[in-house]
Amino acid sequence: MKKVLILCTGNSCRSQIAEGYLRYFAGDHAQIFSAGIETHGVNPKAIQIMAEDGIDLSGHTSNNIDEYANIDFDYVITVCDNAKENCPYFPTKAVKLHSNFPDPAKATGTENQVIHQFRIVRDMIKQYSESFVNEHLKK
Repeated sequence: MKKVLILCTGNSCRSQIAEGYLRYFAGDHAQIFSAGIETHGVNPKAIQIMAEDGIDLSGHTSNNIDEYANIDFDYVITVCDNAKENCPYFPTKAVKLHSNFPDPAKATGTENQVIHQFRIVRDMIKQYSESFVNEHLKK
């Protein structure tokens, strides 16, 4: 079974959303993990907007990349430039992929405007996740 790590700065939004969708689309084709180069806790708005799409992140935790140092990943996906640039060296054969998604936690404006930004990023990550699974995990 393939092992996939999604890596972001704080493991609070983008990597959590990607973990949720990758688990959903991959089913039993892969083990999915997410981590940050720091830990910021799971963003309540990420939990909210994923619940709108039927995916429950409420039991997720914010994990540090160091927790996974001994796992031999097949894929490491960075979902922000900061994580890509600051990712510690992994002694692994993992294929490294990168996609820089906007950080919805930095959205400003009214509550509705902020949630709208979260939904936009969610939908971008959903599309990416489905394509990744179809291309790399369900061959």
